[in-house]
Amino acid sequence: MPFQIIINLIIAIMWMFLSESYTLASFIAGYIWGILLVLLLNRFIPGRFYGIRVVKIVKLLLLFVKELFLSNLGILKLVYTPKPEIEPGIFALPLEVKSNWEITILAHLISLTPGTLSVAVSDENDILYIHAMDIDEVDKSVKEIKESFEKAILEVTR
Repeated sequence: MPFQIIINLIIAIMWMFLSESYTLASFIAGYIWGILLVLLLNRFIPGRFYGIRVVKIVKLLLLFVKELFLSNLGILKLVYTPKPEIEPGIFALPLEVKSNWEITILAHLISLTPGTLSVAVSDENDILYIHAMDIDEVDKSVKEIKESFEKAILEVTR
């Protein structure tokens, strides 16, 4: 992936020199031509095309923004309820992500979402303990996290 990005940057700079226009618009045009060339010559360049990973990173960021918005609405609903019936608790999330980097990203995404907080990781790095402000069903919460954040992180990193 880094090799493809370097090739793409070199193509963009060469485009600027060949067109004798040293503007941002010229660089962007050259970068787009570089993306097309790298995609076209992908079979000769090692690794998968880096644009796929960039799209998956953008999807992860959009997923986080969506979850952030929805959880803020849920917390707002709890705050303005006259007599809320909340059930706070800690539950264990079995992890499919294995590397420290993946676990850290997952823990931060969970902690940055209002209403949940990552408490601890087991010694074997296979369970993440999460405190939730309102837990209706533990299995439902585990399934939601696995199908959203953990799945998106695995798509980005693997």
